Amino acid sequence: MEMIKPMKSNRAATTKNDRDDQLTAAEIGKLWATYMGNTMASCVLRYYLQNVDDSDIRSILDEAVQLTERFTKSIDDIFTRAHYPMPIGFTEKDVSLNAPRLFADELYLHYLIYVGKAGMSIYSAAIPLMVRSDVREFFTSGLNDTVKLLNSVNVLLENKGYLQKSPYIPPPKHPEFVRKKSYMNGFFGNVRPLQALEITHLFDSIENNTISRAVLTGFGQVAGQEKVRQYFVRGKELATRHIDSFSEMLHNEDLPSPGLLDHLVTESTVAPFSDRLMVFHKLDMFTMRVRTYGNALSFTARRDLAALFARSTLEVGNYAESGADLMIEHGWLEQPPQAADREALVLK
Repeated sequence: MEMIKPMKSNRAATTKNDRDDQLTAAEIGKLWATYMGNTMASCVLRYYLQNVDDSDIRSILDEAVQLTERFTKSIDDIFTRAHYPMPIGFTEKDVSLNAPRLFADELYLHYLIYVGKAGMSIYSAAIPLMVRSDVREFFTSGLNDTVKLLNSVNVLLENKGYLQKSPYIPPPKHPEFVRKKSYMNGFFGNVRPLQALEITHLFDSIENNTISRAVLTGFGQVAGQEKVRQYFVRGKELATRHIDSFSEMLHNEDLPSPGLLDHLVTESTVAPFSDRLMVFHKLDMFTMRVRTYGNALSFTARRDLAALFARSTLEVGNYAESGADLMIEHGWLEQPPQAADREALVLK
């Protein structure tokens, strides 16, 4: 019996050709978020460059600015090739480069760590989802460049004596297996000491909140509108509660926690940034903190600590939603790319 030969199809070639100019939802979404974040960061970092004395910190700020501009230019090129409209993002209208200094030089280094973590979380999550080779290469290069920058910042922090290291713990005498279900206890019974990953995420969460609290302090001083000022005051109170809760967990085990950075904020009340940029900045960073807390929760085995991170995630989510409401109220929130509204199309 003669075997039936499969029919040849040019579907793969057609699909490939169609895909050359078309971006997937994942590619559009990640590129859009990256563009928004980097145009915002470019405004902030260029202002920092106008108010820095330390030559080493000036050099690394300049490198960071070049990185943001390279990222936005690459995204512009990709969107142009795909015939996709460019987002507005943040522009010269959102920054006053001649405004007086708002932060001390040291805070710039902590800030680069703060926003660098956010960038890495976007780029690393994007890479497995990218189909087009140019987009995948962009995010791979972006991740590598950001890691390189953060390594340089950490070296500089240590050389300047500004680096706050996570606690040291004694090495075990030998490997062990968990034998009792009490390992999960946290509220009652025999509660074990914190394990290394739990300490790591507590420390990281405190560090993020101390930097955020300092930035919120500065933003609160210079914001133009009362509602915006109150939003920053509320954010500072939330960051303070989380610092206190996470620090208490470490202190109960005689472990140190990072110190506050509020002393690195000047007394200036002149706004270097638009209210729109500052609200988006905190909305963006608090949204990223949802991911940070979720990641911490996934590595937590003690019930009391898991409950703390879960509650903190909810509080941060509510705060971010309030920020989105505030931006919508003022017409500041640029709409992210979305799927077609089929019901609206039917009504037409």
